[in-house]
Amino acid sequence: MTDRETSLRLGFDETRTRVVLRTTETFQQDLVQLAARFRTGGQLGPASASVSLDELLADLGVLSTWRDPAGVEWADDLRDLVSGVVRDAQTVQERLAGRGTPGEVSTDDVPAILGDTWKGELSSFQRRDIAKLLSLQHGANFSVPGAGKTRVALAVYAAQKAAGRVSRLLVVCPKSAYESWRYETAECLVHPLRINVLDGSMDQWAEVLVVNYERLDRSLPMLASWLKAGPSMIVLDEAHRMKLGARGTYGAACMALGPLAARRLILTGTPAPNGSRDLENLLGFVWPGHGQRTVVQAVAGGDLAYASSVLRPLFTRTTKQELGLPPVQLGLRYVDMPPLHDEIYAALVGGVDGGSAREDLSSLGRTALRLLMAATSPALLLEGGSKYEPLAYQLPPLEIPEGSSLYSLMQDLPDYELSPKYKEAVAIIAENAARGRKTLVWTTFVRSLATLERMLEKYSPAVVYGGTPDREEQLRRFREDPACMVLISNPATLGEGISLHHVCHDAVYVDRDFMAGRFLQSLDRIHRLGLAPDTETRVTVLAVRNSIDEVVAASLERKLEFMGRILDDPTVQQLADLEEEPAVAAGLAPSDVEALLSHIGGR
Repeated sequence: MTDRETSLRLGFDETRTRVVLRTTETFQQDLVQLAARFRTGGQLGPASASVSLDELLADLGVLSTWRDPAGVEWADDLRDLVSGVVRDAQTVQERLAGRGTPGEVSTDDVPAILGDTWKGELSSFQRRDIAKLLSLQHGANFSVPGAGKTRVALAVYAAQKAAGRVSRLLVVCPKSAYESWRYETAECLVHPLRINVLDGSMDQWAEVLVVNYERLDRSLPMLASWLKAGPSMIVLDEAHRMKLGARGTYGAACMALGPLAARRLILTGTPAPNGSRDLENLLGFVWPGHGQRTVVQAVAGGDLAYASSVLRPLFTRTTKQELGLPPVQLGLRYVDMPPLHDEIYAALVGGVDGGSAREDLSSLGRTALRLLMAATSPALLLEGGSKYEPLAYQLPPLEIPEGSSLYSLMQDLPDYELSPKYKEAVAIIAENAARGRKTLVWTTFVRSLATLERMLEKYSPAVVYGGTPDREEQLRRFREDPACMVLISNPATLGEGISLHHVCHDAVYVDRDFMAGRFLQSLDRIHRLGLAPDTETRVTVLAVRNSIDEVVAASLERKLEFMGRILDDPTVQQLADLEEEPAVAAGLAPSDVEALLSHIGGR
């Protein structure tokens, strides 16, 4: 077809999240009318307009109104993306109708499809997941941590490579997952794949390119060129990192790269940490237009059992029940604030202007963080000699002097009262150590980490946080040194990508924030595939009565209940019975705002 015969040409804009429509002088008025049919449509000039990719794909029928259908021309990469999304949508509809689909892969077919170079062992549920993912052009694996999602993804790539459909793999993942991808690419194939972690120089001969979410934005041009150099597959590992979709830095970068890949696959055990909007954005990456619209329609009526049945064909999930793990013993242990602690906390809550906080979500997030600190110890709010300086507790405590100002008492609080959370945590760790059991301690704040490190000195604690220079050595010591009975960390640093279940079966949460996904991920550091059937795994969450801890507990219960029901996974729902990419402070979601404001106003 020549340019003179083309009346409408469709192609991506530079972000690949919008489609540019170009026409000739003869059809300019037709283009204005066509663009007006889309909510996101807008003119770029007399002969060009644009519309969001999601909306165009959600309503392709609008293009049938073009008065010269024979003159419509698609850019190759856009046409391939559209055909893949439409084909998967048809497959899903066939599955929902209970009919088989041409080309559907069975579990028994998987070993042969993987080719002669595959040698990695696969469990029955991994073969099932691979078969389901290969039956669609694109896919989502929402299996729990420890189910082997990395190996499943690599098997999908191996099968597609054997079929001649792809020749290179881009993996986007947290730094903590690098080790897993290096191991699996060497372990599962007769000839290990050449892997390059993008941390500076580029290996032009690499077949697998691994990059972390933080580098995505500034590496976009290079990554786009690499994907276009050959038929590619892209995997987003721990994909909840881009749950904000195009509204977030990570998500916008992923959405720009996605259309360049012949095959898209996302991996995460926590696909909806704050509700359905997260799931919309994740499935919107896999199936632009169709994925997002399907989630919206599924949950619109509020029947989560129905929503789960509609969404189920879009993803695969191996649950903890299928892994055959022994159950985890979960306990929420409330403690009371001593009198001075309670007085200071009440004064802090009373000083918050709920009206202005409502108008500024980031301000409310900072307030939430301050109250989380104060619930543990108000002294954490005061600036120390450095951000790593531990609180210096006086043991035994001194008598509180009469007539002291609240501020001065706050400064000297460690002299007069011991934080009830620290006191309880130390007692639990001492009891575990006496029984020869190591303990993983979670706390959000660095000064809290440093304080616990000092208080637990007799147990030779290992400590890992964002600024730890010898992270691997600290983990090695916890795993191998019998004198090291405690590992202290925060979920933001160690919540993903590592396994501690062979040496540790006890965890204590000194505090939690509003991030349900981060809480679930951190739980799985000690409760994952490979545990002996008789292993006793115990998790204790500490919370202060009449504090923000109660608001957090209710918020996490609600989020875990939603996630468990939408994924049809009762194990997640049971966790609710326990009574990302940079987000708003403390992981505060809009649904948490009213609860927090109610706490501020009602104390």
